[in-house]
Amino acid sequence: MSTSAFCIYISTLCDGPVPAVLDMGGKPCVFKTELEAQREIADKAMTRLQEFTDGEREFEDAMTIEEYVVPVDVYPDGSIVDADGNCFGIEAS
Repeated sequence: MSTSAFCIYISTLCDGPVPAVLDMGGKPCVFKTELEAQREIADKAMTRLQEFTDGEREFEDAMTIEEYVVPVDVYPDGSIVDADGNCFGIEAS
C-alpha cells in the first residue's frame, strides 16, 4: 500500500532525474502537498539570493533553479516511486 506525495527532484547527467532533498537516513524527503514542495524550493532560492547579496555566491549560481516537483507514491519502508517507475530509498542488500 502506498500514499501519494511530492518530492523535489533535480536532473543529473549521470543518473538522470533523482530526488534532490534527502533526510538524515538518506531517504527522499516527501511533502504532503505540491505547495509545500514548491515553498521548499522557493526558500532555498531565497537563501541562494541572500548568499549572493552577502558576497558568498556567484550571481549565475544564485539565479539558477534546477529543482522541480514530482508526484510520487510513498511506501511504508520510506521508498518512493515516480510516474516513470524510478524507485529511490531502498537499501541494497
